[in-house]
Amino acid sequence: MTEASRPLPEAMQRVAAALAAQGHPHAPILLDDAARTAQQAADALGVVVGQIAKSIIFRRQSDDAAVLVITAGDKRVDEKKVAALVGKVGRADADFVKARTGFTIGGVSPVAHATPPVVLIDRELYRFDVIWAAAGHPHGVFRLAPTDLERLTGAPVADVTQG
Repeated sequence: MTEASRPLPEAMQRVAAALAAQGHPHAPILLDDAARTAQQAADALGVVVGQIAKSIIFRRQSDDAAVLVITAGDKRVDEKKVAALVGKVGRADADFVKARTGFTIGGVSPVAHATPPVVLIDRELYRFDVIWAAAGHPHGVFRLAPTDLERLTGAPVADVTQG
């Protein structure tokens, strides 16, 4: 899966430090293959795509805040459901994502953001005991349980997906 001897990229080091500071037992790992998409991550880890916690960033229109929706990899976010919870949102471009989170699209971690976002956790993640989230780099992931995600982010669990 990964070589332990490779140094972690800077953004992954931020994620590792944030996880360690909160007592999370699983450090980020650097995969040999890219995990920019939920399917790529699932394939690299040998898990089902729903176990990948996708980080989707929206731009709240009222105050330009970043809104992070963490959803199961096999689900699509329903923007209307998100807007009903946090206010009207729009798509965030790559520059906005990088500026607000400190991460590039394909590696947005649920923790260690440059500017703390508004966060919502998809209840669909609770179908699984073990999930995997991006760790600040397109090749970086870390293991956790859905309850860990609540603890690490302080975010509410909500119905935010289509269907």
